[in-house]
Amino acid sequence: MLLYVTIGSNDLSRAQVFYDAALAPLGLKRRKQDDVEIGYGAESDSRCRLWVVTPYDRNAATIGNGSMVAIEAESRAAVDAFYRASLAHGGTDEGAPGLRPFHPHFYAAYVRDPDGNKLSAVCERPE
Repeated sequence: MLLYVTIGSNDLSRAQVFYDAALAPLGLKRRKQDDVEIGYGAESDSRCRLWVVTPYDRNAATIGNGSMVAIEAESRAAVDAFYRASLAHGGTDEGAPGLRPFHPHFYAAYVRDPDGNKLSAVCERPE
C-alpha cells in the first residue's frame, strides 16, 4: 500500500549514523544519499522505501505527535538488535523489546531517533 515514507531531520550526518546502525538488523541499508536526503531500502527492492530528509521548505524538521514508522523485522532477534543499535547510536527508549497485547506473536521495540521521530521494529512470527 505505501510507496515510501519520509522522516525529517535537522542533522543528516547525525541521522545517517543512527539509521545506518538501527536499520541494518532489519535488512535495510543506505542506498542513496545527497546533501538533502538519505534513502534506505532492502537489497532486493527496486527503490528506497524510507527517506530521511531535510524539509523541502528549509524550515526546521519537527515530529508528528501520534506519528510512528513501524518496520517489519524477520525475527525477534532482529527487533532486539534494532533496539540495541538505536540506543547505542543516539536513539532514546520508547519501549523495550517484548510481546505486546495486539496478538500473541506481536513482538516489538520502540525508539526515538536523534530528531525525536518515533520508530518501531515489529516481528509477528512465533519464536
